[in-house]
Amino acid sequence: MAKEPRHPPAWLSWSVWGIGALFYLMGFYQRVAPAVMTQELMRDFDLAAAGLGNLSAFYFYSYVAMQIPTGLLADAWGPRRLLSLGAVGAAAGAMVFALSNSLAWAEAGRFLIGGSVAVAWVVLLKVATHWFTPRLFATVSGVALLCGVLGAVTAGTPLRLLIDVFGWRGVMLASGIVTLGIGAATWLWVRDDPSARGYASHALYSTEADQAAKPGLRGMLAGLGKVFGYRNTWLLFLAPGGMVGPVLAFAGLWGVPFLKARYGLPQTEGAAVCSLMMVTWALGSPILGGLSDRINRRKPLFVAGGAVSLVCWALMIYVGSLPLWAFVALAGVAGFACAGMIIGFAFAKESVPSHLAGTVSGLVNMGVMLGPTLLQPAIGYVLDLRWTGGLDRGARVYDPAAYQTAFSLMLIWALACVVCLAFTRETGCRQMRADGSLQ
Repeated sequence: MAKEPRHPPAWLSWSVWGIGALFYLMGFYQRVAPAVMTQELMRDFDLAAAGLGNLSAFYFYSYVAMQIPTGLLADAWGPRRLLSLGAVGAAAGAMVFALSNSLAWAEAGRFLIGGSVAVAWVVLLKVATHWFTPRLFATVSGVALLCGVLGAVTAGTPLRLLIDVFGWRGVMLASGIVTLGIGAATWLWVRDDPSARGYASHALYSTEADQAAKPGLRGMLAGLGKVFGYRNTWLLFLAPGGMVGPVLAFAGLWGVPFLKARYGLPQTEGAAVCSLMMVTWALGSPILGGLSDRINRRKPLFVAGGAVSLVCWALMIYVGSLPLWAFVALAGVAGFACAGMIIGFAFAKESVPSHLAGTVSGLVNMGVMLGPTLLQPAIGYVLDLRWTGGLDRGARVYDPAAYQTAFSLMLIWALACVVCLAFTRETGCRQMRADGSLQ
């Protein structure tokens, strides 16, 4: 009797998954890099706050637009092809951005980067479904976000120091070359499923009904309509932007100039504060994801994270007399609380039949990125409305009162997040079957 293949060893699973995580790290690095080069970008392209917000958000415009196609293609084509093509596209975008001699070309570069790295997160979740046991899904998702946020941390003080030495264009060009190397490693090592290396897959459909329900490429569009038929899909699509949006609007663009306006911090120190927020977000992701797996509950930690981040942002924005040490402490707590959003991916995956996992992951990630996509340019627009005419070496500067008004948009979305999460339905860490029951 033929011996059943065993599941892949841990080292192989982590190495296959880890190359995709490196690409996700680079994508996160590109996402927040403009935060430490605001003055250079405003000067080189003659931008006001609204223009800078729009330039940065070109990354998010294409990123969000690609989430549904990415979810569909992840289910139909597989991770290896998507990750490899995504890395090549992101490398090209970084080079276009670095060499741009006009705002239009800079926007094109950011747009290409965003659309290309958009595949990384959903594909990482797809790889985790095949290469890791289901009981580790939220934990692996947390480690994935940890990797991504570490990329954001490198785009803080380390990037600022490199820019001071080599200039922003040279550093961005080098990042494109590194991303191209990641693409080559992906094609050589990553495989869609352990069966390609002679091992048993973890992505086994639990019932014949589930297997029969798995669609081909033609059926994927029908699957998109199906996922919106489940209650949690809508709520988990709308909520996470209220947690991630404020963090990436602040740490990813507006935090450094705000900290200079309120506390007089130079760019390197302001970048360090923003990096702290990203570090606590990174640390919180595997902790909260693992805790959710351990207690077999999704909703309580998710709601708690949203509520804590809401309170932190309210204090940081409206208490103008807040001492710097208290602001930094609250920023760290807000970043950690925001990590609760990682639970949303496991929550959403369990809220629909397993053959729709890639599609619903793409939708939820689209909701996540709607936050910074809308908040970064919206904050810039409000800042321009409140501008009092101040300039610093040719770039506009804004007073603390202008930031307080603009940052109120972050608080509104954070409140909406908590309300949405309150209406979600707990899955108990059980996967929904094709017939609507939970395993």
